[in-house]
This record gives sequence, C-alpha cells and structure tokens, in this order.
Amino acid sequence: MNLKVTANAIGLIQRMVYASVCLALCMVLPFLTGQIPQFGGMLCPMHIPVLLAGFLCGSGWAAAVGLAAPALRYLLFGMPPLLPVGFAMTFELVAYGVVAGLLYRALPKKNGSVYAALVGAMLAGRAVWGAAAKIIYGAMGMEFTWEIFLAGAFLEAIPGIVLQIVLIPVLVMALKRAKVMD
Repeated sequence: MNLKVTANAIGLIQRMVYASVCLALCMVLPFLTGQIPQFGGMLCPMHIPVLLAGFLCGSGWAAAVGLAAPALRYLLFGMPPLLPVGFAMTFELVAYGVVAGLLYRALPKKNGSVYAALVGAMLAGRAVWGAAAKIIYGAMGMEFTWEIFLAGAFLEAIPGIVLQIVLIPVLVMALKRAKVMD
C-alpha cells in the first residue's frame, strides 16, 4: 500500500510540475512570437502550452493552466487586456485543455489519436471562444457577428492553427519516446 501511495504522490507532483512549466511557457512564448512583426499575435502562443498540458497532465491540470494563464499574464505584463479579449480567451483555453486531455485519454494510444484529440480540442476551444465572446461582447454593448467569429477563430488564426497542428503532435510523440509521458 505504501508503494501505491508513493507512486500516486509522485504522479501528482509530476503533473503539477508539468502544468507549472506549461503555465510558465504561457508567460514567455508571447514575447518570442511578438518578435515576428507580421504573424506574432496570429501564432496564438498561449494556446500551445495549454494544449500540451492537456496531453501531458490531463484535463484537470490543463484546465487550471488555461484558467490562470490570461489573468496571470495580464497581471504581470498588462496583456492580453482582460475585457473582452482575456475573458473570452480564458474560456477558450480551458476548453482546449479539458478536451485535449479527455480525448487523448479516451482514444487509442496511437499517433493518429494525437491528431484527432488535437483537432477536436481546437474546434471545441474555438466554439467555446465564440460563445463566450458573443456573451461578453453583448454585455459590453459591442457587436459580435458571425463574420467576426470566423475571422477571429479561423482566418486570422491560420498561422497559429498550422503551428499547433505541426508542433503539438511532434512534441507529444517526442515526450512519449522519451518516456516523459505514457
């Protein structure tokens, strides 16, 4: 019984450390992508660590990273502005982490499942962002149309979408090969 408790405690500490690293990446990556004048904001730098947390730590820890990242980054660096962008992004990031974690755990442990979980999380996160933005913008007396949703969720985010589809599976597969994750 002691070995089981110890193994559970080690697993918990591991997931906590991985989630902390992902949260730290949410703070740092926007500085790096901000150096690319044409595409910096379009690369969605805070999305990558939250999605990675879903695969690495599971849905609960990834949700915590997604919940904390926009507010913490605003408190530390003044960006993203909390209203309306940061709040809508918070809902989006939480959805990314939860769905990525749940789908990855539910699907067979094959490389194709990483892509399926990623795409499912990306679609769910964008849908949640749209719903949250519609409510938040409406409460602020601002317009949020179908065109604004498509532009914000897909058209303006194409570089970030491509980066996520290329980078996340490579990172997940590398972490699996290195036995950092199962």
